[in-house]
Amino acid sequence: MKPVMSPVSILLFFFSLTLLNDIQAFDVRQHLSTVTRYSVAESDYEPSDIPKECTPIHLNLVARHGTRSPTKKRMRELDSLADHLEVLVKEAGEHHSSLQKVPAWLRQWKSPWKGKLKGGELIRKGEDELYDIGIRIREKFPDLFNDDYHPDVYNIRATQVPRASASAVAFGMGLFSEKGSLGPGRHRAFAVISENRASDIKLRFHDCCENYKDFRKKQEPGVDKLKEPVLDEITSSLARQYGLNFTRQDTSSLWFLCKQEASLLDITDQACGLFSPSEVALLEWTDDLEVFILKGYGNSLNYRMGVPLLEDVVQSMKAAIKAKEENHAPGSYEKARLRFAHAETVVPFSCLLGLFLEKSEFQQIKREKPLQLPPKPPQNRIWRGSNVVPFAGNNMLVLYSCPAKSSNKYFVQVLHNERPTPMPGCGGTDFCPFDVFKESIAAPHLKHNYDAVCKKEQPMPKPETTTASSY
Repeated sequence: MKPVMSPVSILLFFFSLTLLNDIQAFDVRQHLSTVTRYSVAESDYEPSDIPKECTPIHLNLVARHGTRSPTKKRMRELDSLADHLEVLVKEAGEHHSSLQKVPAWLRQWKSPWKGKLKGGELIRKGEDELYDIGIRIREKFPDLFNDDYHPDVYNIRATQVPRASASAVAFGMGLFSEKGSLGPGRHRAFAVISENRASDIKLRFHDCCENYKDFRKKQEPGVDKLKEPVLDEITSSLARQYGLNFTRQDTSSLWFLCKQEASLLDITDQACGLFSPSEVALLEWTDDLEVFILKGYGNSLNYRMGVPLLEDVVQSMKAAIKAKEENHAPGSYEKARLRFAHAETVVPFSCLLGLFLEKSEFQQIKREKPLQLPPKPPQNRIWRGSNVVPFAGNNMLVLYSCPAKSSNKYFVQVLHNERPTPMPGCGGTDFCPFDVFKESIAAPHLKHNYDAVCKKEQPMPKPETTTASSY
């Protein structure tokens, strides 16, 4: 006679199956904050229906560089981690502790970047990301990219940092592929313009803003303090689980290694395998807090310094509308302004547009009130670095001309990472009348002056006490 399972046993059995399915479905590559690869960034927003009569007449792009290798400073951190892991394993052996609990890879691990002299460059995955985006944009907006190339028609700009300009080149090769006569791919040459780092207030405004540099320097210790409880909790868990005397710095470096392995090398069963899904969620949250406080809505200075970029975007739209109204000949006016920069550019610009906010939060921003920090897991949050600014993350603002019989003739659609994205400043729609976009979203920021916001001789904005009640 077969044994009969009790109701409790049956319940536990199905619970364990559900838990196993959840763990198997968990993909750490979707939880790497700003180190997330573009292909795994997610969005579940239902886009607006754009009337068939509306046609795109101009496109603004603000993009982050693609997936890159670790910087020299970070590579040195990984070398230090390797040295310390070796010490920990040796100590455990000397104390006759069992090393069976220690993963085999960790016992003799060396950094994949050991001995590399340079860092921070765009890698092949990053090239592919931008190249593919260029092809998709051309396919999505064929009428915008049907003119012969001219730098005044398709204006491409990048910062002087090589990974940004390399991203611009990869994008342009996709955008203009088969449009020229160079090589088997029928490529054509195109110009990428860069402003001097010391004066680039449109794409590297954070580098030129003295008040921001002071603010960031003062805030960074506080951000580290916010992370410490999570790192300490996970450090204790790792030490118990693997029998090694890990430090807080080890945990931080192992999390960084996890992000690099998963994003750059598609290795998810080494450093990432040390952390449970719930621990990954907490570590991701600490990274998202840092982005929020130092680059995002944590302080108005973070995005107000991006006003020259927003002004440039609005002016380009006005010029496109003027060209349309005056019936300028094709090839005589700009159709796209394409910019390639950094997370420090894309995040503030997203904030200037009011993205990733509830409607009530947008009203707080307009009144220059601070926002609460993104809530701690397992609570849900809108602000996730993997969506806000993954590698190659971007904002596109597409200007549409609609029939004159409608009350509004021109509309702006915002696409974040190529997906239509709601704007709380325009009633939660992604398709906003240009006049509303200009007056409700752009104008409150454009009343601020870059020099007034950034120059040291001006008084610093009052520190905004970010509410932490959601912890």
